[in-house]
Amino acid sequence: MSNLFDVTPASERRAATLIVDRLRADGPLGRGDLNAAMCEAFGGSDADGRWTQRDSFEMLEHALAHYLQFAPYPLRVLSDVTAACDLLDRLPTQTVRSEDQIEWQQFSTPIDLAAVAVLLADVQDDDVILEPSAGNGLLVAQCRGYRALQLNEYAPVRRARLAHVFPDAIVTGHDGATINSTLAAAARPSLILMNPPFSRSVGLGADSHAAVRHLQAALRRLMPGGRLVAIMPDWFGPNARMRDLFETSLRDVSVRTSVRLEKCYVKHGTSIAVRLFVIDKVTGGTMPATIQRASIRDLIGVIEVPERGAIRAPAPDPKRSTTLSLFRAVKSSKPAPRPFHAPARNNVLPVAYRTLETPAPLLDQVGVYLPYRPSRIVFEAAGEHPTALVESVAMGSIAAPVPAYVPNLPERTVSERLLSASQLETVVYAGHAWSQFLPGRFRPAREGVGLEEAEDGKAYRKGYFLGDGTGAGKGRQVAACILDNWLAGRRRNIWVSKNEALLEDARRDWNALGGLAADIQPLGNWKIDEPIRLEQGVLFVTYPTLRSSRGDASRLQQIIDWAGEDFEGVIGFDEAHEMGGVAGGEGALGKKEGSQQGICGVLLQNNLPGARVLYASATGASDVNNLAYAVRLGLWGPETAFANREQFISQIRKGGIAAMELVVRDLKALGLYTARALSFAGVEYDILRHELTSAQIAVYDAYADAWAIIHRNMEMALELTAVVDRLENATLNSGAKAAARSRFESTKQRFFGQLLLSMKLPTVIAAVKDHLDAGQSVVLQLVTTAESILDRRLGQLSPDERADLEIDLSPREYV
Repeated sequence: MSNLFDVTPASERRAATLIVDRLRADGPLGRGDLNAAMCEAFGGSDADGRWTQRDSFEMLEHALAHYLQFAPYPLRVLSDVTAACDLLDRLPTQTVRSEDQIEWQQFSTPIDLAAVAVLLADVQDDDVILEPSAGNGLLVAQCRGYRALQLNEYAPVRRARLAHVFPDAIVTGHDGATINSTLAAAARPSLILMNPPFSRSVGLGADSHAAVRHLQAALRRLMPGGRLVAIMPDWFGPNARMRDLFETSLRDVSVRTSVRLEKCYVKHGTSIAVRLFVIDKVTGGTMPATIQRASIRDLIGVIEVPERGAIRAPAPDPKRSTTLSLFRAVKSSKPAPRPFHAPARNNVLPVAYRTLETPAPLLDQVGVYLPYRPSRIVFEAAGEHPTALVESVAMGSIAAPVPAYVPNLPERTVSERLLSASQLETVVYAGHAWSQFLPGRFRPAREGVGLEEAEDGKAYRKGYFLGDGTGAGKGRQVAACILDNWLAGRRRNIWVSKNEALLEDARRDWNALGGLAADIQPLGNWKIDEPIRLEQGVLFVTYPTLRSSRGDASRLQQIIDWAGEDFEGVIGFDEAHEMGGVAGGEGALGKKEGSQQGICGVLLQNNLPGARVLYASATGASDVNNLAYAVRLGLWGPETAFANREQFISQIRKGGIAAMELVVRDLKALGLYTARALSFAGVEYDILRHELTSAQIAVYDAYADAWAIIHRNMEMALELTAVVDRLENATLNSGAKAAARSRFESTKQRFFGQLLLSMKLPTVIAAVKDHLDAGQSVVLQLVTTAESILDRRLGQLSPDERADLEIDLSPREYV
């Protein structure tokens, strides 16, 4: 065996040789045996500083990787429990951890768990196998009969051992979370076995979603139709906390087997539970029930090997191994051959475009709209928007400035037209705006939401306003702007949106451009009084969350502390009109104070002067208050016509919509604003009229009489509770009277709205059937889903009533 370990130091070669010899014997391999082998090999003891106890366990794993290639853990027949070897029982428990082991999350796969993973992988003769975080090779050491082996390990010492134990393998040293791009030149694997780090990432340190980043990268790397067997942390499952991330990560694949194991890591010095997933890269599968067992031995006889699927085209002749497969007896029938796919590169490249000194000519006007075209940019490789876009004649007649900024995006984002030319133009002009600063230096005012000029203040970066309407892809453009900055090294960004339900939309857009869903994390993952533990990523915040506080702790300060004073990432204010009430103003009941979420949105901008602020709203120019929060557009302050925001709002409000139009035209001319909308050219519509039947009229009249009775009783109740004085016809409590009448009228309107909607349904359903019979598609808009009523009713049910649900969600609930 003198030639087995010749790429490692002589002392390690000798230690591994002695341990392999001991493994081939029948007796137990205790700590004393390990220590004796290490002392002999290194010429001294750990007390002499020649080696450490952690080194001895590393040598044990190194020796096991070699030993298992010749004598795999024998799970020959799943139902035969007696066939399980006691090799694991012979090994010592690893009780010592080093700082490097914790830093790199080097917790190798137990050999019995590895044997089950290999069994479930169902290795085929033509498989290209990849292990993204190979460690000492214990997971793949038991594989047999494959065509090629790719091993990736970031830690250099372990990587050197892998190259020696697996001399025919391709060994690389990349971050496992980036293998989809870093291994682009290698053959794509048809089978991946992985045990990723659970809670630490390269360059990030502590990262609670490290395993998900590695899993998503591996799934992207895997050939279509291929199989991935993954050992994941126990929290990664369809539970309430992680359901969105779990379902997003596995959206386009099929989980064939799901196992939860509680005590399989005891020999490695930890009692953590793990989950084992068998995932095929095909769509249409249903999530299987999770098998829960305490140990591997409890699992044997329960689990079945899912049949492998076939890839679409034939493969080249495979290079067959002369070694018989250990698990040949339990393999399914041989599937059709699978092809070798050429590697797909996706390098980050500058977006190629040329500028036009003379603006592109205007296209023919249709009504009050002009067909949209980038006025100053011609992209070399960008497609048109899927649906034609238009802009108003007033906006279309103004050309944007010639930009100088060149974004950098993944090559396929442009070549495969994941972004249209109009969307790419937004990335260019946003970068162009962010390369400029507002005139003067400022610091946040001690009171209020303003900025004060100060010589020792800071320069504030200009922002960009995306005023596109529905269908132009505002979310995709926000994601593209963040991705451009992400690839420039600005790995902390903030995405502010209307509600939590839009988190999935944000992840969808980010994922479509090549990001990982786990990169976007909701602020709700952290308590309000604890620091945000996210080294890099996109922090997803809702406007209601942004304004929330408890005691001395506030979400706003929590975000500012996470971002840091030198923050230069993107703050994307999606649905930015949610901050529209920041300036207050006149309302139906008199003067209104500024809204808290608008105030917090402005304070966030004021406290992060270097931030790249992106406003996205289709109603940005509808009212002057919808620009009051846009403090980064240079609408007021030094070198402008308005000294402050109050003066700007007052003067523009006097000018009406014409003044607003001038403002946004000037912003477009400066390269700070754009507003496109879907073209309705060729769209026709008919009004579908429903004639009320006599029975429906009778129902309506009956309910109208009922509400009249309720109205009279309510007025009497106001009199009896001293809200009004009927004798003097005077109001004694105007607030209570207004609240009661407002509640009554709003409830009545909702009631009759639902009643009339239900009466229209027979005509609507008949029309839907006619369209479907004619081979046409039908889109129905749900104005309300009665979710609040459903939640209220469910909350009132007893356990017995829940078992036999019978709920009335009709408009009678309002009565």
